[in-house]
Order: sequence, then C-alpha cells, then structure tokens
Amino acid sequence: MAMVTPFAAYRYDAQKVGGLENVLTQPYDKIPPEMQRNYLRRSPYNLAHIVKGVAREGDSAADNVYVRANDYFREWCEQGILAQRPAPAFYAYFQQFSPPAPLAQATVLRKSFIGLGRLEEYDRGVVFRHEQTLSAPKADRLELLRATRAHFEQIFMLYSDPERRIDRMLDEAAAQPPWARVEDEYGVVHMLWDVKEAQQIQAIQQLLRDKTLIIADGHHRYETALQFQRECQAQRPHPELSDCCFVPMSFVNMDSEGLVVLPTHRLVSGLANWTAEAFLARAARFFEVREYAFSQATGWEAAMEKLQAEMAARAGGGAAAIGAVFQDKAAFCLMQLRESVPLEEILPDLSPAERSLDVTILHRIAFALCLGMDEESIREEKYLTYVREFREGAASVMAGKAQACFFLNPVQVSQVREIALQGRSLPQKSTDFYPKLLSGLAIHRVES
Repeated sequence: MAMVTPFAAYRYDAQKVGGLENVLTQPYDKIPPEMQRNYLRRSPYNLAHIVKGVAREGDSAADNVYVRANDYFREWCEQGILAQRPAPAFYAYFQQFSPPAPLAQATVLRKSFIGLGRLEEYDRGVVFRHEQTLSAPKADRLELLRATRAHFEQIFMLYSDPERRIDRMLDEAAAQPPWARVEDEYGVVHMLWDVKEAQQIQAIQQLLRDKTLIIADGHHRYETALQFQRECQAQRPHPELSDCCFVPMSFVNMDSEGLVVLPTHRLVSGLANWTAEAFLARAARFFEVREYAFSQATGWEAAMEKLQAEMAARAGGGAAAIGAVFQDKAAFCLMQLRESVPLEEILPDLSPAERSLDVTILHRIAFALCLGMDEESIREEKYLTYVREFREGAASVMAGKAQACFFLNPVQVSQVREIALQGRSLPQKSTDFYPKLLSGLAIHRVES
C-alpha cells in the first residue's frame, strides 16, 4: 500500500532572500549552462549553489561541489535562510500555466500536494516506473544526497482518483491566500498552502492507502533515494518508518485536468559515415517518407511548420508519425510506419502497448535497425542529445551542430499508465511532463 506522511519542511525565508524568485530553481536536470550561470549570479542563496554547483579547478576529494553543497545547506539553516516549519503538514501545490506551442491553449491549473512518500522497491507493486534511467545522473545525485543528507526536490508522482476527492480537499486549503506565490522563467505561477488539520491529513492518507503510484518525473532521484536507503540500512539497521525510508513527492491526480506531456526530440551526432540518403534507403523498408522541401532562398521555417502540422494531425492516430531533418538534405521528412511491417516479429519482446508508441518505433527500428545503435550506446547517450523545442532541434541541424534531429509527438498519459502498470518501461526521455516542479519549495532533511 502507498504510505504518505506529512513533514516539517525546511523552507526559504522570503524576506531574508529578497523574494522566492531569487532562490528557487527548475529541477537540476533541466538547468542548462546559461540558466545555471543566471541562477548562481541571482543570489548567494540560490538553490543552484547546492543542486547544480560548479566544479573548481584543483578540487580535491575533500573540497568539491558536494562538500560545498553541504556547507551551504548547513550555513543557511544556521542563519535562518532556511527555516523548518514548526509542525508536520502536507502542502497544497498548484501550478497555473499556459502550455507551450504547439499545444498552446487556455490557462491550465494543475493541482497537487507535497508529502513524504515511503520508498518502495519496484517489485512490491506499489510504485511503478515508466522510463529507463542512466547511470551518470544517479551517481551524481547519490553523492549529493550522501553529502547533504537532504532532499531538495520532489518526485513527481501520479495516482488515480476519478472522483477527485483529494482535489476537493486541496481546493478548501486554496481558498485562503497562499503562503508562497512565485512566477518562474517560463511564466508558470506556483502557489502553496499548508494542509495542517489532522482530519484533512488523515483523510488524504486514507484515500491514498490503496493506490498505486506511477513516477512521472524523477526516476533518477527515486532510484538514488532507494540506494541511499539501502546504504543507511547496511550501516545500521533502521526501523521501516525512519527518515531514510521516505522522500518528498508531489502527488498529482492523473484523472484531473492540468496534466500536459510534451515530446522530447532527439538530436543525432557523431555517427561515422553518415549520409541522409543512406539512412533513408535503409529506412524505406520500414517507413513511407513524405518530404517538405526548402531552399536557401525561401528558408526552412515554412517547411518545418508544415511538418509540425502534419505530425499534430496524426497524434494519437495509432500509426507512427516521426519527423526528421538531416544536415545534408534540404527537406523535412515525415516518416510513417508501413502497415506491412510485422512488428510482432521484429519486436517480439515488447507488449502491444509498447509497440504502439512512436518513441519505441524510433528507438528500436530507426535507431537500432537503420542506424546500428545498440542499447548501450543509446543508454549512455553516445550519439543522442535531447531537446524540448521543435525549432531548437531544427536550428541545431541547420547550424551543423548535429547530423539529424528526429521529432516526436507526445506520449499520452493513458499510454504511460498502461505501460507502467504492466511493469514495462519506455526509453529514457520519452515523456516531458510540463511544467516542472520547482526545487526548494519543501526540503526534507534526513535526521536519522
């Protein structure tokens, strides 16, 4: 069963830091170098100093980003920059936003609450993952957790509550002015309220008790927390309900409005003997290809917009629709899987739900069979980097920074649920739940 509990979070004192917008950040893995530099300049108390610190020349094992992170955390707590709430609570967390293009629509409100969720091994059937993880990010987060013994970011968890009973309780808390309201760099407004009444806390705990949970975002941090828990238990056995057995989570009802999933596009570079024509010749066995040509005189943006429109029209239609642009070809391409392709024979190890996903077809057919990428090279990102914006991916190819960019439609939440509950997982970076949860809102210090 899912166990959630309130906690006395450490929170920034907004007056001492000149406003929360100066110190809160996007999740560590969504902070590119320029954003990192901006955060570090913005305030000496910005959370990036802890979760995304900069290595210094000559750093030793005794003086590195993780040691400095712990020094910052300890000093900020001693100075009252970070202050612990006097009593345990849940924290209603609402995000108001407009989805980015091409999903732009009216303002959306996503409702969640922050609490401590008990860590569960995947084989216990309580917490399910939907994406594979990479070794390097987990090693990085584990070093930070060992050094600071604190969780600065929440795991984004999905649960199912068609009657929206928890949402209604959160609405009651949100009837009062929030204790925190901050707008981030993407125009998303984040608002928080304390949920501290014993009756409300017990009701939320009871409603979640029989639920299964699906990790939407934070797979690396969840698995890092599991490893940290194992280490703590190995050093000195702890009770099952000790601090190291819990991690902060934001719980979102997958049956309510506000869940937006964006695609993550794939940039390809570093392939030997690359040519677009050779790739398309191999891909012709599996895909029908439609081209949207452009020229230096007309520019490439009109062709890109045609491809975007065609892909959007085919989203959720059941047939793979993958976009592409190549460094040595003046055309955007729409790749549609041929009906004659025997997926059950080619991909016998996958479930029908997995075989229905564009991202699976891209990885297992286009990348593996047409480009010769093995699972290890994909997992270690030997040839792949990831971008959120369609235009950014295209511009990287046009500027010669990548050999190709492959564009995807977003995975549907219903597909995530089905595959996760089957105990299966998608390729890494298959989903991009938008917006991200701000880091530093409710910090959990592992006391035991």
